[in-house]
Amino acid sequence: MNKGLEKDYFSLVRRLEESSRLGGIMGILHWDQEVIMPVGASESRAQQIGSLAGVLHEKTTHPEMGKLLDTLSKADVNGFTAFEWCNIREAYREFHMATRVPKTLVTELAELSSRTHQIWVKARSENKFSDFAPVLKQLVDLKIKWAGYVFPDMQVYDANIDIYERGSTQKDITPIFDKLKAELIPLIKAIQESDYQPDTNFLSGQFSIEKQEALGRKISEEMGFLFDQGRMDVSVHPFCGGSHPTDVRITTRYRTDNFVESLYAVIHETGHGLYEQGRMQNGRDLPVSEALTMAIHESQSLFWERMIAQGKLFCARYLPLVAETFPNNFKGVNPEQFYEAVNVSGPSLIRVEADEVTYPMHVILRYELEKGLFDGSIQVEHLPEMWNAKMKEYLGVEPPTDTLGVLQDTHWSGGAFGYFPSYTLGAIYASQFYQALIRAEPGIEKQIEMGNLAPVREWLGIQIHQQGRLLSVPALVKRVTGENLNPDHFLDYLKNKYRQIYRLN
Repeated sequence: MNKGLEKDYFSLVRRLEESSRLGGIMGILHWDQEVIMPVGASESRAQQIGSLAGVLHEKTTHPEMGKLLDTLSKADVNGFTAFEWCNIREAYREFHMATRVPKTLVTELAELSSRTHQIWVKARSENKFSDFAPVLKQLVDLKIKWAGYVFPDMQVYDANIDIYERGSTQKDITPIFDKLKAELIPLIKAIQESDYQPDTNFLSGQFSIEKQEALGRKISEEMGFLFDQGRMDVSVHPFCGGSHPTDVRITTRYRTDNFVESLYAVIHETGHGLYEQGRMQNGRDLPVSEALTMAIHESQSLFWERMIAQGKLFCARYLPLVAETFPNNFKGVNPEQFYEAVNVSGPSLIRVEADEVTYPMHVILRYELEKGLFDGSIQVEHLPEMWNAKMKEYLGVEPPTDTLGVLQDTHWSGGAFGYFPSYTLGAIYASQFYQALIRAEPGIEKQIEMGNLAPVREWLGIQIHQQGRLLSVPALVKRVTGENLNPDHFLDYLKNKYRQIYRLN
């Protein structure tokens, strides 16, 4: 690298690091808003977030940034390492996306998203979709306007998907989801009609929140979550946030009549947290080290939650700890019973409480409604009735209230349209990654059985977490698994597992 290019590259790095740190502050503001902020502060927080979004936008779109990127992007291909090219490429993309959007729209979106979150929380608690509908319509309109600026050649919904799943479009996703629908709806029906239903009585009762918290923390620590670089709190909707790989914040929610929901939410969010804490050591304030896409991120949380923690080996290993924590409930319960109970499948109203067989239907429903909102075939005011109709068609249940239906998720209140497909794409990747792990490490299941989860975390760290954005999603998946995204593995996994549990032919 010649001296001029070297100087320009380090100028770019300094700018990217500053923006990353400001983004970290934004992350803490969002975490605080969801976890401990006083309700009365919602308006001032919306203004703070809006102002900070404006500052970040100005820094991202600064003319000097444009000059640096113009020079660097034209450099000889051998002038930079793959690490350096990744930072240039990511910054170039971000710059051109940001310069296409007026600052006024950026600020308006940030403020409205923050304000809408509080309106959603209230509407959800009071079962009043009519209070949420006007601001939701505003958000959809702003995201349509935003898409027109950023990706004028794309379909509007594809532009929104691209933020979370770069390179994926409805043309890629719809056939996969149609295949899942075709094969999972009959499986869900067969499970419901099975003569054998696992015993789940021992999962009912009264479970102290203090004991649930201690259990979740212990398992999170054994998975490898570093509590000196992270923390665990309570929020309305479990999530993973924070500001940096050294400050990762996960949340769960507790019910005294159900410890499984909280425990598996902790395991799920710990999976996200391990991805963040496990990022490459160099360039942690640079784009190259960031998580690849939301589906890859989700694959990590689902890998731990479903492939590991809902597996027979994990259940056998951790049953004694669970029984010690809640002795009145687990007298005489064997590992097979515990395994079947935590894998019980049946249609439910709430996505985050859904089992792995029915979960994709919740995602597909939301995907189809979002498609309709952005192509104009669905109006916001018709969402509740369309939601309920699809729930009835896909899962055979109908929400009695909007709180248990269309108002249940936080995503739309934050303008996160196009996010939902990531959950099911992540589940498909997780099943492929698990098969790759078994092939690569033949003794890994013995380690899980012994409670040694470090080799699992280390393999994921090397194969995925430390790769950052050096590879595209297809290239990463091909490198780790030897093939492209393939829903057949996910479907085979579900069919084999649940046919066995429910004694289906």
